[in-house]
Amino acid sequence: MQPLLGTSWLGQAWRYLPTCGSTNDEAAAWAVAGAPHGAVVVADQQTRGRGRQGRLWVSDSADNLYFSTVLRPPLVPVEVPPLTLAAGVAVAEAMTRFEVTPSLKWPNDLLLDGKKLAGILTEMSAADPRGVVSHVVLGIGVNLNAEAWPSELGDIATSLRLARGGRPVDRVLFAAALCERLEHWYQTFISDGPSAVATGWRRFATFFGRRVRAGTLEGIAESLDDDGALVLRLDDGRAHRITSGEVHA
Repeated sequence: MQPLLGTSWLGQAWRYLPTCGSTNDEAAAWAVAGAPHGAVVVADQQTRGRGRQGRLWVSDSADNLYFSTVLRPPLVPVEVPPLTLAAGVAVAEAMTRFEVTPSLKWPNDLLLDGKKLAGILTEMSAADPRGVVSHVVLGIGVNLNAEAWPSELGDIATSLRLARGGRPVDRVLFAAALCERLEHWYQTFISDGPSAVATGWRRFATFFGRRVRAGTLEGIAESLDDDGALVLRLDDGRAHRITSGEVHA
């Protein structure tokens, strides 16, 4: 893998596992044991893969990418959430190199024609005595070459291979492209702040102007603020900022 990397630090420390419970859990344990910034864990299979809010992430196919990286940003916990948006832009840009242009769904999904291509799970540790987080584990699951799913997912999931008319995607090449774009967007976030990330994220957003539901609120998804908050225009005309949770069309 390393000879293909065009990165300075992301992925320079690397662990490959044929199977594991969760790459996020493996990366978190490695982080506690001293993994360097940018260390990466990948697996062929996860037996306890998960998405947001503890949902199961089906991950029993070696055709797909199950990827987690250890990041040590100089940020306090409240500053971390836009990192998920930065990762979304990185994954989207990696996909475009394989002739697929996805849509970003706030805050952590990548879709094509309404079906999920990839998801992101960001988990941070407790703050250290300086107030900054000690580490963040950024997990990314990408449907690369799968062509079939369990019946309950058949209508809501797709893959890059299907989007490319059956042409497979080389998993190692995709992982290298992802590392390069993720390093770029992490550094952009740290140096230029969330507004730069928001600008990049808007390029792949297609659901503005649509009616969505966020928790108990419903309205029109109007825009993304420079800090990464989603602006929802309620039926009474008020603008409401969504800073956490999920959005459903």
